[in-house]
Amino acid sequence: QVQLVESGGGLVQPGGSLRLSCVVSGRIFSIYPMGWYRQAPGKQRELVARIRSGGTTTYADSVKGRFTISRDNAKNTVYLQMNSLKPEDTAVYYCNKDAPYDHWGQGTQVTVSS
Repeated sequence: QVQLVESGGGLVQPGGSLRLSCVVSGRIFSIYPMGWYRQAPGKQRELVARIRSGGTTTYADSVKGRFTISRDNAKNTVYLQMNSLKPEDTAVYYCNKDAPYDHWGQGTQVTVSS
């Protein structure tokens, strides 16, 4: 059974930083592209960053230059370093591979507020 466990969220002031982690278990990790997604209240889930198995990364325009996705295949873990956070980054953050998706984890709440 595949499990995705996200952590690292919290309350941060605008301009602050957070580092999210996602540990994947129950399947091979290294061969799949992985993404960080977020869902704000009343909005659809959106992809914010993606990393291919070889390390190539892509970002949504809204986070480009502020967020960095990385992965450690030895630890079955994908990370999201978030800098210069804005109130509009407030959301629940999830990790997953490309569709067809694994069962979604519980996510980690990120709240950016003064």
